Amino acid sequence: MKPETERYLDKARQVLSEARAVAGIDLAEAAGRAAYLAAFHAAQALIFERIGKVPKTHHGVHAQFSRLARNEPRIGIELPRFLSQAYDFKTVADYEIGPDATVPLLEAISAIEAAQRFIDRIVELLNDRANHAARNMPNPRIPSKRGGGCAAVTSSA
Repeated sequence: MKPETERYLDKARQVLSEARAVAGIDLAEAAGRAAYLAAFHAAQALIFERIGKVPKTHHGVHAQFSRLARNEPRIGIELPRFLSQAYDFKTVADYEIGPDATVPLLEAISAIEAAQRFIDRIVELLNDRANHAARNMPNPRIPSKRGGGCAAVTSSA
């Protein structure tokens, strides 16, 4: 896994931890926003690992993640859908005003649980791909002592 991919995942985990902390003190809007951002950073991790760059906007990340999801059945439709729906928590927390501009605590807690599943699925996909790539790497070759050719290096493990 690329170092920047790991940094996106670290950020996702950090923000998810913050979501749990603020939910624990009944700050539902902040918890909902943080749950969204945790999933957002996990989506960035997958995007970066697959294409080497990440869109600069939330909309761009959503669109690119949805494109990747179409080609990766293990992502399913629920992850892009969650990313899109959870963005509403960020919108309410950051921009909405008035008595209806609230995030119920139970919805924020549900979003935190969904964000954890989102991160877990992304990590699973990234690890599966890394393991698959490692299994398919050719054996390194070293010069043999006879005839100047190469002999395969094998593991005794």
